Amino acid sequence: MAEEKRVKTPEEFKKQSEQSFKVAPNVASNIKKVIGIVSGKGGVGKSFVTSLSAAAMNRKGFKTAILDADITGPSIQKMFGVSKITNSGETGIIPEKSKNGVSVVSMNMIMDNDTQPVIWRGPIIANVVKQFWSEVEWGDVDYMFVDMPPGTGDVPLTVFQSLPVDGIIIVTTPQDLVSMIVEKAINMAKMMDIPVLGIVENMSYLTCPCCNEKIMIYGESNIDEFAAKQGIDVLAKIPVDPEIAKLCDAGCIDDYDNECLKGISDKLASC
Repeated sequence: MAEEKRVKTPEEFKKQSEQSFKVAPNVASNIKKVIGIVSGKGGVGKSFVTSLSAAAMNRKGFKTAILDADITGPSIQKMFGVSKITNSGETGIIPEKSKNGVSVVSMNMIMDNDTQPVIWRGPIIANVVKQFWSEVEWGDVDYMFVDMPPGTGDVPLTVFQSLPVDGIIIVTTPQDLVSMIVEKAINMAKMMDIPVLGIVENMSYLTCPCCNEKIMIYGESNIDEFAAKQGIDVLAKIPVDPEIAKLCDAGCIDDYDNECLKGISDKLASC
């Protein structure tokens, strides 16, 4: 008598799906922690926070790397001043390193022209992200930061399903409208069983150069109340700082060090 087929439970189906989507890292990679940097919308400084987080952990003595998954809007290469990728090993390409030792792979690093647009549909972009994971010899990495495009579309879904993400940091700005959009990102992470490590509020305030008073240029923030309601931590409130633009333009973003970043590095070191 033929064995009776049993319908899988939702939990069994989900576990099987997760296993089937996972992509193995390159054989020359030993990556201990994968941290996604996400935002519900564009223009909030997600790539900037990705860069600062990697640089902060690098200063603590950890080996850090950035996988720039924002394929159509890459900016990591410019911030770190790294060159085009030209070297390859036995099993894949070799990432470039910033002057302070952060390993970086970004789409602009393999394009002939920095201003050439990437006009690809979602599935192709998602496959490139997976290739950055599996076809790059990352070596020993304590913390890999994945700079994701905004929203809850193909690429964030691909990263959550294909990479062993240990947690995410959500980037926001002080406007009330952002709270609704951030909540979408939080809910997506919950649906994918990805821990939310905390929120970073960028462009939180401006310090007056004359009297050192904090000026809330976007109005009073409600980030503390919002985070408490969600049961997550506010890791940092990063000011508007003219020094940031100078360092980004010079390709020296990993030289930026500010006491406000301590909450990010402390949280990551404990996770």
